[in-house]
Amino acid sequence: MEIKELNYLIAIAEEKSISKAAERLYMAQSSLSQFLSCYESNLGYRLFVRTSNGVRPTESGQLLLEYAYHTISEYHRVQDKMQDVSNLDAGHVILGISSFRGSYLLPPVLNAFHMTYPNIHVQIVEKNSMALEQYLMNGDIDLALLARPEKGSRLHVFDLLKDEICLVASPNHPVMSKAKENNSNPSSRIRKSVRIKDAAKYEFLLSDFDTILGREARRLFMKNRITPLAYNNTLSALFAASLAANGQGLAFTYYSSRHYFRNAEFLSLGKDAPSIDLVTAMSPDRYHSKAALALNDVIQQILNTETVM
Repeated sequence: MEIKELNYLIAIAEEKSISKAAERLYMAQSSLSQFLSCYESNLGYRLFVRTSNGVRPTESGQLLLEYAYHTISEYHRVQDKMQDVSNLDAGHVILGISSFRGSYLLPPVLNAFHMTYPNIHVQIVEKNSMALEQYLMNGDIDLALLARPEKGSRLHVFDLLKDEICLVASPNHPVMSKAKENNSNPSSRIRKSVRIKDAAKYEFLLSDFDTILGREARRLFMKNRITPLAYNNTLSALFAASLAANGQGLAFTYYSSRHYFRNAEFLSLGKDAPSIDLVTAMSPDRYHSKAALALNDVIQQILNTETVM
C-alpha cells in the first residue's frame, strides 16, 4: 500500500463524499471513484457504503483507516528524523491554527521563520482549538497555536500570551456613546470599556456556541440575565468581527485582532472581561523534529514581544 493511496482513503472518510475528497486531492471525481473501485476489488472487501448523508466506512474500511492513520503518522515521524540529519537545511513542519487567529498572528511569524530557515516548508492546517488538540494526539500535525487545553490534557504546552475577549464596533456605532474610560479592569490594555448591560439593546453578531467566542458570549449573557438581539448567531469569528467593524452590529473578538481591524473600535467589558491563554502545543508521544522546535521558538519570540491584554 502506498502512502498516496492511504491519503486517498483518509480524504474520502473525512470528507464523507467522493466528490469533496476529489476536490481536496486536486483530482477528478471519476479518477477517485475508479481508484476506490479497483482498490476494493483488489482487497476483496467493501470499504465504504453510500448513505443519505454521503459515504461512511464499513467495518473493514474502519480497520484499514486505523492502519492508514498509524502508517502515515509513522511515515511523518521517520521523515522528521531524516530531516534532522540535514541540520535545518531542509525540512517540513505541519502547523495547526484557527483560521481567524492565523490570519493576523501568523504572517509576521512565517516571515521571520522563512528568513532564518528558507528551505523549511510550513504546511498550515486550519481547525478550531478542540480539533487541533485531537490532531496533535493523533500525530497529524507537529505543532499547534491554540487556546490552553482543559486540565487533564496530556499535551506539552508552552505559554504564549493572554488575550482579552472584547467587543468590536464601528467608530460610528451608537454604543460608543456608552463607552467610558476603562478604570474597572487595570490589567486590560483597552482604553475604553462598556458594560454588557449597556450594550444589550443593540444587535449582536455571534459565533456558534461550540466556538470559544460563541461560548464566552453566551456565558456573559447568562451571567447578566440578558437575552441578546441576534439575528445571526452561527457566524465565523472573522465574518462577525468584519461585519461589526463596518457598522453592522456588535461582535465579540480577541484584542489581538486589533491589527486586523485597524479602523474599528475595541471595547473592554471591564471587570467582566473574559480572556483566554494562548499556547503552543506539541504531542507528548511524537518525535519533535528540529524544524518543529525551531518554529515553536520563532512563534514564542515574535508573539511574546507584545502583550495583548
